Amino acid sequence: MADEKPPVPILPAATILLVRDDPVFEVLMVKRHHQIDFASGALVFPGGKTHAGDHDAAWEQRVRGWDRTAPEKRALRIAAIREAYEETGILLARHADDAPFRGDERAGEARNDIAHDRRSFLDLVDALDVQLDLDALTVFARWITPAMMHKRFDTWFYVAAAPADQLAVCDGWETVDAEWIAPSEALRLADLGQRTVIFPTRMNLQLLAEASDAVNAVARAAARTLVVVEPKVTQTPDGPVLAIPPDAGYGVVVEPLSRVRG
Repeated sequence: MADEKPPVPILPAATILLVRDDPVFEVLMVKRHHQIDFASGALVFPGGKTHAGDHDAAWEQRVRGWDRTAPEKRALRIAAIREAYEETGILLARHADDAPFRGDERAGEARNDIAHDRRSFLDLVDALDVQLDLDALTVFARWITPAMMHKRFDTWFYVAAAPADQLAVCDGWETVDAEWIAPSEALRLADLGQRTVIFPTRMNLQLLAEASDAVNAVARAAARTLVVVEPKVTQTPDGPVLAIPPDAGYGVVVEPLSRVRG
């Protein structure tokens, strides 16, 4: 029919669950700026859409794990690391001698330019003479935004141990706070209404909370069979609900649509 709306495009995206034990098991989360049009004001994991620069073939010389990463997944991992850097200042990279990148004032000063496309991420990594550590990322989950949403993403969630010598600092434009928090505490605060946590974030916090520590979180993710989650709306006598595949690792989830945000 002439008045039918075209389907909403599904954009590739990536996000990182940076975890640590300091001394309790924590994950790094950021609060989205209230003026951002997607998940505004929500507590989320750092991440975002892939950019054209994430596909640059020149990355082959500036990443670790290039040959161990499927070609169609390289840009996703690069995007995940770039977004975490832009939003928190943490850069998952290594020097030529395999030593982890510990931070550099040049990296801190470049965040604004890179986030606003005034400088390429590849150029910064070249200047720092490091390689992005794609091997540091372990697939945690994959979620596709429901068809009813006005924006849709095919988001790959990765989990990685956070580098010990880098501080997380929010960017101030997309995010207004960066917070290390126990997954169970984030869920508790969300239940009390003291944090806004959108549906996919809440589900992945619940899955992450099953781990005992950072090492266990990565190991559990590596052992888990990946099931793509695309929530579906179904009608029940009590109203519409959002359901996800029961074999995806989250248990049986039937969420009243009235409770779902994001």
